[in-house]
Amino acid sequence: MTALELSSPVAVVGTGTMGQGIAQVALLAGHPVRLYDAVEGQARTAAAAIGARLDRLVEKGRLATDDRAAAGDRLAPVESLADLAGCGLVIEAILEQLPVKQRLFEDLEEIVAEDCLLATNTSSLSVTAIAGTLKKPGRFVGLHFFNPAPLLPLVEVVSGFATDETAATRAYETARAWGKTPVRSADTPGFIVNRVARPFYAEALRVHEERAADPATIDAVLRESGGFKMGPFELTDLIGQDVNEAVTRSVWESFFQDPKFTPSLAQRRLVESRRLGRKSGQGWFAYGDDAPRAQPHTAAPAPAPASVAVHGELFQAHALGRLIEGAGIDVAYKEPIDPDYPGWIELPRGVRLFLADGSAADDADTPVIHFDLALDYRSATRIALAPAVTVGEDQLHEAVGLFQALGKQVSVVADVPGMIVARTVAMLVDFAQDAVARGVASREDIDTAMRLGVNYPRGPLAWGEELSARWAIDTLDRLHLEYPTGRYAPSQALRRAATREDLFA
Repeated sequence: MTALELSSPVAVVGTGTMGQGIAQVALLAGHPVRLYDAVEGQARTAAAAIGARLDRLVEKGRLATDDRAAAGDRLAPVESLADLAGCGLVIEAILEQLPVKQRLFEDLEEIVAEDCLLATNTSSLSVTAIAGTLKKPGRFVGLHFFNPAPLLPLVEVVSGFATDETAATRAYETARAWGKTPVRSADTPGFIVNRVARPFYAEALRVHEERAADPATIDAVLRESGGFKMGPFELTDLIGQDVNEAVTRSVWESFFQDPKFTPSLAQRRLVESRRLGRKSGQGWFAYGDDAPRAQPHTAAPAPAPASVAVHGELFQAHALGRLIEGAGIDVAYKEPIDPDYPGWIELPRGVRLFLADGSAADDADTPVIHFDLALDYRSATRIALAPAVTVGEDQLHEAVGLFQALGKQVSVVADVPGMIVARTVAMLVDFAQDAVARGVASREDIDTAMRLGVNYPRGPLAWGEELSARWAIDTLDRLHLEYPTGRYAPSQALRRAATREDLFA
């Protein structure tokens, strides 16, 4: 099955920001595009807005004048659904309300030809449910674009329970012909991205609710140590707190209130106070020309130790030994007392530095400071430290000075199990493994979706392979002991992956 012919008109119903973006994509791909909106005059207003954006593309040299004129000739606002007869594809981008969407497609089914593809851009509703009232649901598919649609490459092609394979394939090939990167997804709550991404927001909110660190510090650690482009607090401010919270709540309810998807009370209170983020001028952070930028907690300069001892393997933090040597600090490498015991860095004042492993630093018998996971310890510009209550101020300063000597800024956070990056990545790996096992999407499509849809530095499955499933499962098992609610109980898919690693190691 090939992509929709360029001569075939594409209709977009709903002309808000997303509808306009989808229309622009189809238009620049070469299709005639018809715009319809239930609000009188809105389609004409949207057509004018699209034309203005095309003009800006011409001004920036990204679109030829002749191509701009041709695109303008292909764009037609219409006043009635009946005007969509003859379209080869109709994409809906209206209110996220199931009955409203169902009525729209029931009406469209009586207007368009039998071979016309019907598609929804829903991000939170069931594709199967929307198509449930149709006479011929086989031609119905989800085409979930990401905002802004003209810029972001990812499109989730979602097959409902009754979607024909030919319809899904044609939608997939059409999205690819439009210059997008399509991925296939089953009709599961949140599809790929909004399902797998939940821990990125949820773990940050949990750390904040436990008062282990403030939003600006959590964001900075995930960016500068974890390698994420944006932190979860600034990202949800950009998305809109109401939008992000609604998606979280929808996924949670769709999974019958599974504790793994539990929403945040702190975010609920933010929404109730109408602090919705950038669009309201206040969210987790304040916005406006005179609003000060929130700064992360950064430790004051401290002297570095003259020497350290590295006991055993540091696993994911193995690069630290060479980095410490490169900073001019003497390093003594020692064999571990127990080969099954994790490696650590011992400082002259007796404190031990361990990579965050899902336990609390206070659980140890000796003074311990946990340091957080980094995407790459060589390029990371910030490291978070979580000291046990038994750690003295001089011992903490020694640890701070060590990482500062490596060129890192240091954020000291409260002793929270799994800290920030480690618990987030372990949960992302688990969610992704579970999604593959449940047939949501292929491994390749899940990693592609998370890199392109939410700009993760690495697909969670590839990240899990590098860190190992055993690391993820051990981290989550320890978190589950600390928080025995079921939230951190590793999935069976992750357990099987860890067993395979153990068998073939």
